[in-house]
Amino acid sequence: MSTDIENLFKDKVLGHPAGLFVLFFTEMWERFSFYGMRVLLVLFLTAPLISDNPGWEWPREHALALIGTYASLLYLTPILGGFIADRYTGYKKAVIIGCLIMTLGHAAMALETTWSLYLGLTLLVIGTGFFKPNITSVISEMYKGKESKKDGAYTIFYMGVNAGAFFGMMLCGYLAENYGWSWGFGLAGIFMFLGMLQFWKASSLFGQIGAQPSKNGTASKENQAALEELSEEERKQLEKRNPFTLLDKILIGLSSLGGMLYLFNDPLSKIGNINLLSYSMGSLDGSNSTVLLALLLFLVLIISRILRYSRVIRDRIFAVAIFGLFTVFFFAAFEQNLGSMTIFARDYTNRTLVGSASLIFKIVDALLTTVPLMIITWVLYLLFKKTYVKIPFSNWALGLAFVGVWGLVLFRLFDKFSQEGNEVEASWFAILNSFFIITLAPLFSRWWESKYNPTGANKYGIGLILQGLGFLVLVFGTMAIPQGAQSASVSMIYLILAYLLITMGELCVSPVGLSYLSKLVPPRMIGFMFGIWYLAIAIGQKAAGTMGGLIDKITEQYSLSTFFGIFAGFCVGIGLLAIVLNPLLKRLMHKVR
Repeated sequence: MSTDIENLFKDKVLGHPAGLFVLFFTEMWERFSFYGMRVLLVLFLTAPLISDNPGWEWPREHALALIGTYASLLYLTPILGGFIADRYTGYKKAVIIGCLIMTLGHAAMALETTWSLYLGLTLLVIGTGFFKPNITSVISEMYKGKESKKDGAYTIFYMGVNAGAFFGMMLCGYLAENYGWSWGFGLAGIFMFLGMLQFWKASSLFGQIGAQPSKNGTASKENQAALEELSEEERKQLEKRNPFTLLDKILIGLSSLGGMLYLFNDPLSKIGNINLLSYSMGSLDGSNSTVLLALLLFLVLIISRILRYSRVIRDRIFAVAIFGLFTVFFFAAFEQNLGSMTIFARDYTNRTLVGSASLIFKIVDALLTTVPLMIITWVLYLLFKKTYVKIPFSNWALGLAFVGVWGLVLFRLFDKFSQEGNEVEASWFAILNSFFIITLAPLFSRWWESKYNPTGANKYGIGLILQGLGFLVLVFGTMAIPQGAQSASVSMIYLILAYLLITMGELCVSPVGLSYLSKLVPPRMIGFMFGIWYLAIAIGQKAAGTMGGLIDKITEQYSLSTFFGIFAGFCVGIGLLAIVLNPLLKRLMHKVR
């Protein structure tokens, strides 16, 4: 293994192993396909049956119920996918399996039939479970013994995530909204397939890295530093195993069953009129009472396990639990950007530009598209120079993918400039999140490295407040829209500013959660708590779909500004609470920073 790591570091691109950029481009194509498909899903499901580009005309509540369940499952299957890779397949094979399954999922969705839609979403959920946890595990193994370079490696990898999301939403959205939904869904599958080929044909570059199940259970540097601050008795307590009792396993089984029943029953009962939980408990229907009972059982499980540790360890895990709760709240609002905010972009935003405004937009759009693509193509050239002899077929697949992207980008720009006016696609606004992340991340990174770096709780607070201000912008923009209106023509500047503020909030929150998890949780509990963290995000994703699905009811009874006002007040309130809880969280963390 160490020999393979040294061999990887012999061929460097921008100071990192060439293998990192193989992973960069694999992740880029996976995110291209994932976000390219996902931004289309709500538009396709809710588009009118009778139109130039007919969709299925589902009620918005039904569409967002399905999307909420789908997004939630995407954060649950990686728990199982990581387990399978650890025990059986190894990380590299798991990534290839995940890519293949996701390719088949995109192909199924391009058929635009009811059965193929559900089959496609199922395959995408399973494929993501194999892919998501294991490609990052390959990076972790690559940098064993070279931890000082790991932060830079993950930063580069994160750029691949956002580059893929940016081009996927732009190009899949452009084809789908202008030429038909199947073109958008199909394009996502094509690039997923090329990403799979590129990684598969480059797997020899990694040697045994990621080939065998990892048995390493050592703590991270941050955890090791935290261990040194414990007393001898606390260290002994920490090293004791905390096995799952029979009661623990029963609680896991019952809470998982209740949660899964709720996840599937919500869209089934709304879309197909199939109610798996047709009972009630007082004023609560079967669906709500089931999920509340599942959450209660899960809390009993978590608290009972935490109480078995010493005071310091127990306090630190309680701090992680509070951060997890804030994570649920954050994602419940943040994921509106691919749900209700996409609907707002299509139905309530003036997307038609004429005259000088149209020309300025076309120039800015061209720069936004071509400059990042030129930079990434330059990185591709550097990778080719280092690896063409070793992995020629991988480079051919990657080169073919880039030829395709450049062709689509130039075709799109030619199409835009040949028109007198310009109608901005509704899916275009979703790329703003990725664009603002790429441009603002270096500024926020410098902030975190300065003496003004806020505590974790304050970062969560600032992030939630910024997110709330983003929704407040939409409140002001929609105040003139009458009660119950299904369409309007609000200036797009409101939506652009909202995305800016919401993305700034994400940059405050995104580095905090997993970082504190690695520092605060005992080594023997890391795997379990990572699963819990994914569960918190999954709950937030489902809550986002449920809350976003209320857009029509709230607009009918009150107004669209009330709908966005709920998110604004919710985020600002929770953000202020996080700041107020900062002293308590600092005490619970016992000097971990």
